[in-house]
Amino acid sequence: MSEQTDNFPDLGLDHRLLQNLEHQAITTPTEIQAQSIPLALAGHDLIASSKTGSGKTLAFLLPMMHRLVKTRALSKRDPRAVILAPTRELAKQVFTQLRALTSGGQTKIALLLGGENFNEQVKALRKDPHVVVATPGRLANHLEERSLQLNGLELLIMDEADRMLDLGFAEQLTLINKAADHRLRQTLMFSATLDHAEVDSMADQLLKSPKRVAIGAANAEHKDITQEVILCDHLDHKEALLQNLLNHREYQQAIIFTATRTDTERLSALLQAENISCAALSGEMSQAERNRIMDGFSRGHQQVLVTTDVASRGLDLLQVSLVINFDMPKQAEEYVHRIGRTGRAGAKGEAVSFVGPKDWDAFKRIERFLQRHLQRAVVEGLEAKFKGIKPAKPAKKAAPGKAPVAAKPKPKAKPKQDQRSRRQAKPSLVSDDGLAPLKKKR
Repeated sequence: MSEQTDNFPDLGLDHRLLQNLEHQAITTPTEIQAQSIPLALAGHDLIASSKTGSGKTLAFLLPMMHRLVKTRALSKRDPRAVILAPTRELAKQVFTQLRALTSGGQTKIALLLGGENFNEQVKALRKDPHVVVATPGRLANHLEERSLQLNGLELLIMDEADRMLDLGFAEQLTLINKAADHRLRQTLMFSATLDHAEVDSMADQLLKSPKRVAIGAANAEHKDITQEVILCDHLDHKEALLQNLLNHREYQQAIIFTATRTDTERLSALLQAENISCAALSGEMSQAERNRIMDGFSRGHQQVLVTTDVASRGLDLLQVSLVINFDMPKQAEEYVHRIGRTGRAGAKGEAVSFVGPKDWDAFKRIERFLQRHLQRAVVEGLEAKFKGIKPAKPAKKAAPGKAPVAAKPKPKAKPKQDQRSRRQAKPSLVSDDGLAPLKKKR
């Protein structure tokens, strides 16, 4: 493992990249950058993990650009590098950062996103871009339509590989790997966690003798984010708490995470009625509409964004100082990504989670994943009657070699019958077919 360095020049990067970083006022490498860049520059395949907001995008963009400006291309027409991201928002974020890094240079780049005009992307590919940033599904579409060849690919980079696999892109990744099966290809895989069975399996398939870098555990405490939990009774209670927080807490911008698109629209309308500048975002929107909303929010046109998990990863919004989990996520790892939208680049942030009876199981899974109890908070005048759900009592221990015995349910008491009921309960003298029953012989 490489030692941490305090300067980018010590990493051995090309002077043009160093000038670009200086122009962007980026002076000191983060831990993931300091450890990953030297390994990537040395030509190793790499699998790396670090928490959200740790600067991992530059950890793969810088060694990629160094290779492109310092060495000759293996192919004149095929892209030299492909960067895959699980969602359109993250792919666009990577593309924006790459464009800033290539400004003033000769590197041609293209962005391929699902949900956008396929023919326009074909036109962009005909210009022979050096780097393609894409979502896996759309890149696979271009390979199948033969509008893209990857025979000469030198670098395959996967950002948030765990998320790609969770979204079901394993088949597309296998297709891309087969199309880009160049013997000199270098592969860099970045993941929120290395403790992921599918990531390990895919790494075995795609990488050759990779070096590993792990900066902090996925469940490591984020020192720049204050986390608290507020218990709630029902939906109306949550809405009252939300209005109270947004009206009484100091924050620059806030992101509110909900479970469904319907929730985003309802809460957005509720907050707008309270004169809170707000926008709603969900995965069902067109890409153009999502781009418009995110661009407006990033420029500060709205103070609050209500969204589903579509905005939980990859968005580098430095003005977000408050995250509210209106609904708890089903996956514990997603909680980490949600709250990671604040407390970025050394800034302080707050994360508040509303937990009602329906959220309790998800909340306890998150605490088990984090391996600690989250701080409880109470809003004066809006205290909850709900105090949590006690765990069920375990079954009684069985003798050795026998299955555990569950506690027997108490038999239901028979309802008491009055005299009239007992009289009616006597056997009828007439059978069901209307005939008198035969008397038994004595």
